[in-house]
Formats: sequence, structure tokens, C-alpha cells
Amino acid sequence: MSAIFFYAMVNNFYFCTLINYRAILMKENIDKQLQSRNIKATAMRQLVLQVLTEQKTTICLAELEQKFYKADKSTLYRTLKTFEENKLIHSIDDGTGSVKYALCRETCDCHPDDLHVHFTCTVCMKTYCLTDIPVPKINLPVKFQLESVNMVVKGVCSNC
Repeated sequence: MSAIFFYAMVNNFYFCTLINYRAILMKENIDKQLQSRNIKATAMRQLVLQVLTEQKTTICLAELEQKFYKADKSTLYRTLKTFEENKLIHSIDDGTGSVKYALCRETCDCHPDDLHVHFTCTVCMKTYCLTDIPVPKINLPVKFQLESVNMVVKGVCSNC
């Protein structure tokens, strides 16, 4: 059973509250993720990370704004930038005109060796992280230095 009843007495009245262990474990996991990347756990950061954790595809700022329609747009943007700077998420330019964001793996440091291929569906326009497919190693000419790689494959996803 994932929930228990919690009884408390306040001002001589008994209150019965249903505690959902799954929600408690999710919050603890989110707090651990933030802490592991040295990010202070604020309410907004916890909520945004929870949304990112629940995503099966990447998400852009506009989609995030729809989920938090009362939140300040600049707060959401700063939250994403903080996550990206601390390597909790990575950004993807998939050619759709909107930068997309997705969670990094726990062990990711966003070095070229950590990078993976992304797939953009040309029908539904969703972008997926293909974390099991690394970006091929690129041999650059002498005195060229690799800073970033962005590999996006386009086609039709299994849902379409």
C-alpha cells in the first residue's frame, strides 16, 4: 500500500490525513537531484524539476509556461538556465525554432563523451533523447578544439 493515514490532534480535535508515500519519495528524490548538482531547492525549482522528471520527451520554455501559467516567465527561464549551468538538464536545438530541454543522466557532465543523439518527429514535432546512442566521435584537424556537438535525427516516431 502506498498510502497511510496519519492522525494528529490540534486544539483538541483529531485530524486524519492521507499521506502518499510515493509523493514523499518523489520529493525526496527531487531534493537529492538538486543537492547533487549544488542547486538550492526552492519551491519553483522543485516543481520545474518534477515536471521535467515526468516528461517522456523534451520540453520547451513555452510548454513549461503553459504548465505554470501563473508563474513569472523570467523565473522559469532562470530556473532552466540554473539547471543547465549546473548540468542537471541539457538543451537541444532541434531545428524547430524553440530550444528544448531534457534531464541529464546522473553521471552526465555534458562533455562530448556524454552526448547522445536526439530524434525529432516530423509529424508531432516532439523531440526524444536517444540516450543509448552516443554521438559519433569526431576527429578534428590539428588546432581545432571541439566545444559542443548537436546531432538531431529526423523522422516519424513510434506514436505517429
